[in-house]
Amino acid sequence: MSEIHFIDTTLRDGQQSLWALGIKTGAMLPIAAQMDRIGFESMEFFVSIMLKKYVREHKENPWVWLREGSKRFRHTRLRNHGGMHGSGAMEKLPHAAMRLFVERVVSYGITLTRTSNCWNDFEEMRDEVRELRDVGMETVVNLIYSVSPRHTDDYYAIKAREAASIRPYRICFKDVGGLLTPERARTLIPAILQNAGDVPVEYHAHCNNGLAPLCYLEAVKLGITALHTSIPPLANGSSQPSLLNVARNLRALGYTPVVNDEEVKPVEEHFTAVAKSEGLPIGKPFAYDESQYLHQVPGGVISNLRHQLKLVGKEDRLQATLEEAARVRADFGYPIMVTPLSQFVVSQAAINVIVGERYREVTDQVIQYALGIWGKEAPGLMEPNMKDKILSRGRAKDWGDWQPRDLSLKEVRDKFGGASDEELLLRVYAGMDAVNALVNGGAPRPQLDGKQPLLRLLEELSKKKDCNQIFIRREGFSLALGKNPHQTTA
Repeated sequence: MSEIHFIDTTLRDGQQSLWALGIKTGAMLPIAAQMDRIGFESMEFFVSIMLKKYVREHKENPWVWLREGSKRFRHTRLRNHGGMHGSGAMEKLPHAAMRLFVERVVSYGITLTRTSNCWNDFEEMRDEVRELRDVGMETVVNLIYSVSPRHTDDYYAIKAREAASIRPYRICFKDVGGLLTPERARTLIPAILQNAGDVPVEYHAHCNNGLAPLCYLEAVKLGITALHTSIPPLANGSSQPSLLNVARNLRALGYTPVVNDEEVKPVEEHFTAVAKSEGLPIGKPFAYDESQYLHQVPGGVISNLRHQLKLVGKEDRLQATLEEAARVRADFGYPIMVTPLSQFVVSQAAINVIVGERYREVTDQVIQYALGIWGKEAPGLMEPNMKDKILSRGRAKDWGDWQPRDLSLKEVRDKFGGASDEELLLRVYAGMDAVNALVNGGAPRPQLDGKQPLLRLLEELSKKKDCNQIFIRREGFSLALGKNPHQTTA
C-alpha cells in the first residue's frame, strides 16, 4: 500500500510533552473544526490527567472541552488515552471510578483508546481490553520499546504474539524514549509485524534523540502504514515528529500521505500565536545524544529531576544522578523507563547520590517494586543481593503485609459526593477543594465575549499583540482603528 495515514497527537501528547498540558480550552475550541479538515485517520483528544491539571491549574472544567470539542469533529475518529487505568498513574485510584470515567468518555462518542502495561504484560491487560470492549471502547495496546540486554528482537517477537492474542483493535509500537535507530528498525519492525499476524500495527515515537523522523521513514519502507505525528509548534523536541516534515519526506519516497497540507497551515499559525502569547516553547529538533542510551531517562523526567535537585541545592549532581540511574536500572533488572518505573529508578538514584551510599535509604515505591506490587516479574529480574538489601529492612514487612483495598462505586459516591457523575470524577481525580474553588462551574475564561458592550470588545481587541488594525463595517456605518506596531509608551 502506498497510502500512509496519520494519528494526530497535537492536543494530547504534543501539548503534554512540550507544554505540560498548558493549552486552555479557549485556545483549543476555535481551531478544532479546522483540525477536522486535515484528513487524520484519528486524533488523541482526551486523557484522564486533564481532570487534575485543568481543575487545579487552569481552573477549568475539562468536561467542557470533551463536550464542546467533540462536537467540532465530524470526520476524524477521536481517541481517549490511558484505557481503564489512566495514563502514567503514580497512584492507584478506585477501579469503579476509572470505569465510570471511561463510560462518560464513551457517552461523548469517543470509542477508541490507547493504553499500556509498563512491563509489556499483555496477559495482565487481557481483562482490561475485555472490560473496555464491554463499555463500548476499542483498544490500541502499546508494545513499548526499550534498550537492554533482555529487550532483544526475540523478546519483541514474543510480545507481539502475546499482544495479538488478546485481540486488540491495533498494536502500537511505542518508542517513548526515541531510542530506536534505523539500523535496529530493519530487524525489529519485521519481527513485530510478522508476529502481530492480522492485527494492524501503528508507530508512535518521541523525538528525544533526533532519530524518530528517520525511523518513521524506515518503518514505512518495512510495512508500517499508520504513524503518530504532531503539528508544529507542538512537534519535535520531546514530542512526536512533525506531520509536515514526515509527509514531505514520504512524498519524496513515492508514498501518498493522506493529509491536506493547506489545511494544516492555519493550525500551525494558531498554536504558534498561542505559544508566543502564553510564553510557551516552540518544539525544535534535538541533536543526537549518545548518553541517552546509558540512562534512558525520559526528557520530562530529567526536567523535573533538575528542578528537584535545584530546590535542595544539588543541581550540580544532575550528571552524577543520571549515571547512577543507569546502575540502578541494571540492579532493578532493566525495567522499561516509562511512568511510573522511570520515576522509581530516578528517585532512588538521586537518593543514592545525595546520601553518598547506595541503598542506605530507599523509597517505599522501591520496596513495593521488590515485592512485585508494581509488576509481578520485577522481583525475579532484580539483582539478588540488592533485592535482599532492600527487603531486609523493617519497612519491607509493613508493605509485605499490606493488601490494597478497592472502593465500590457506592463507596466512591459516599466519600466524594458530587451533583453528577462528572463532578464526582473531578473530585476523585483533582480533589474536592480544587473542584469547590472553580469559578462559574469551570467554564473557559472568555476571551472575546459577544455579550459585552462594543466599547469593551474594542478594548479587548486593542490588547492583542498580533492585531494592529481593526475594521468594523455594517450598513450605514464604518469604523477603522489602527495602532503603530513600532510605537512604544513610557
